[in-house]
Amino acid sequence: MTQSIDRRTVLKSSAAIAAAGPFAGLVAAPASARKAPRAFDLVPVPDARDGKVRLHLPKGFSYRSFHDTEATVTLNDGTTLPGRHDGMGAFEGPDGTVILVRNHEVNNPTNPFGPGTPYDARGGGGTTTIHCTPDGQVLNAFTSLNGTMMNCSGGIMPWGSWVTCEETVNGPDVGPDFTGASNVSLTKPHGFVYEVPASTDAETGQSARQPLRKAGRFAHEAVSYDPKGGHLYLTEDNFGFPSGFYRYTPPTHPRHAGKLLDGGWLHMLRVKGTFNAHLEGAQVAGTEYDVDWVEIGDPDPEFPYTPGQVAPTDNNTALTYVSSQGWAEGAAFFSRLEGQVYGKGEIFFTSTQGGGAPETGNEPNAGYGNGFGQVWAYDPKREKLRCVYQSPDKVTLDFPDNITTSHRGTLVVCEDNNEDNFIRGLSPEGQLWDIALNRLVSQLPTPGSNPPVFPTRYNDEFAGSTFSPSGETLFVNVQASRGMTFAIWGPWGRIGV
Repeated sequence: MTQSIDRRTVLKSSAAIAAAGPFAGLVAAPASARKAPRAFDLVPVPDARDGKVRLHLPKGFSYRSFHDTEATVTLNDGTTLPGRHDGMGAFEGPDGTVILVRNHEVNNPTNPFGPGTPYDARGGGGTTTIHCTPDGQVLNAFTSLNGTMMNCSGGIMPWGSWVTCEETVNGPDVGPDFTGASNVSLTKPHGFVYEVPASTDAETGQSARQPLRKAGRFAHEAVSYDPKGGHLYLTEDNFGFPSGFYRYTPPTHPRHAGKLLDGGWLHMLRVKGTFNAHLEGAQVAGTEYDVDWVEIGDPDPEFPYTPGQVAPTDNNTALTYVSSQGWAEGAAFFSRLEGQVYGKGEIFFTSTQGGGAPETGNEPNAGYGNGFGQVWAYDPKREKLRCVYQSPDKVTLDFPDNITTSHRGTLVVCEDNNEDNFIRGLSPEGQLWDIALNRLVSQLPTPGSNPPVFPTRYNDEFAGSTFSPSGETLFVNVQASRGMTFAIWGPWGRIGV
């Protein structure tokens, strides 16, 4: 997620302070990778679309960009593509093709994009579905969900659908969020997850546009599904407050239902023996915690309001309504949980600002967390939580966000910071290396510049990393108001991916 403030410049100087106080035994000094990072030189590579250099990649790799919304893009169903490309999932299409379901993280009340009856007549977010070749040539594309808000990331379901997440609690019953925009014109509550079937056909590829309400109303980021336990795991990116790691149990096992059903139970992770464990604080890589789960009694609140008037419930109260129920039972504190993926029996997820000194209170302006990022793994069979990696500094890894996993088990991590943004590889042993570097330059000159000045967009974040089912292509987005999608292919095994 991209915030409206410069998150790097507002990080507190306490990031370098050693952990102290009542949690000194729980956390330790910042830990770097267990092994030295691998070195693969990144070189300028021309885009197969038009020959312009937009990415730096290892030698031998190629890419094609598409759905570049610096110019107007119209999909096959007439949709004007809104930009803000974010989380994305890849599915097998016919004859070796690929189906992508892609989020659009549009916030604030506005008219929906695309055809079809939207969930909310004033929700500007949603998903589009793209049928393409493995090298990024678009065959068909259409709106598959509209009328939602701030669709950030999500997760791939093994029965062939994408679950998309709203990273907001906006609604007519909640006051303005961090943007200051009024919610009065909204017609439905937001802050939920929705299932979208993956299909090449615009009719069969439509979401029912019904939220899974019992999976919680909070600032969702991503989900992953454990095929053995039948649980849906959910991350929360609550920027200014402690974030939680959640588990949703559907009323019927999805293996039997063929989809996720509403009406189940929501729980929040707790570290055994430590009330409100400050996991946003510095960790030693490899540290494990025994955990259990506390139930959330009221996961999908609606707050009193008078239609047409500003709601009396402020946004911060709504943002913490669900998590505060878990905190009261001792649930763990994380910093801004974002990307998530299931791989080889574990749930991997990122903590974007984790790894510094533990917080002593909420940080609505600077972001909850003083570090440069962590990667965690949860083993549902053993019920253990493990710190896989913690960044020692902003140069090594700066604000990890969306993640995916390759066929070899390598994690592919997208950066979301305000300077150079990389895609990094991370081995299960905690070894980190570079895969790609954003080198976008705007096609549009700075207004009034003479001669024209074309600004760089190096600080536009990577998002939505997902491999094609064959593993030969990494699809990824640049998430900005003028978004873009890339298909990247090459000798992945040679660089350990």
